[in-house]
Amino acid sequence: MVQQLSVFLQNKSGKIAAVVRALSDSGVDIRALSIADTTDFGILRMLVSDISAAKAALAEQNCILSVNDVTVVAVPDTPGGLSRVLSLMAQEKIDIEYMYSLIDRGKEDAYMVFRVSDEKRLLKVLSENGLSAVRPDKLGLN
Repeated sequence: MVQQLSVFLQNKSGKIAAVVRALSDSGVDIRALSIADTTDFGILRMLVSDISAAKAALAEQNCILSVNDVTVVAVPDTPGGLSRVLSLMAQEKIDIEYMYSLIDRGKEDAYMVFRVSDEKRLLKVLSENGLSAVRPDKLGLN
């Protein structure tokens, strides 16, 4: 399990830049990010090198944020690798709330971030099928 930082932003020019600058000024490295938006606001989801420092830096900027647990899965970096993982999840009726890719990758695997309905069942399915979740320390996260 990995902790993800979600920042709620107005959908206005410069808001993402301000968040990224605050993290940079605090020495926090962004390892992965995704943004979902609507007309009025967006949710910037990130995996960062130091969640505590990131929370402190963004609190100074009066950002509204939350921390959620997500699962980072090592997906075989071959044609059909992601399809296999998603098919296993569908067979087990594990709902995906959202997913996004991680910038970093292993030697033979790509990394995908998942927020799912049942993390325990996901971890069991991965293990039973020779797949694995990625530990936070392997991603440079603490």
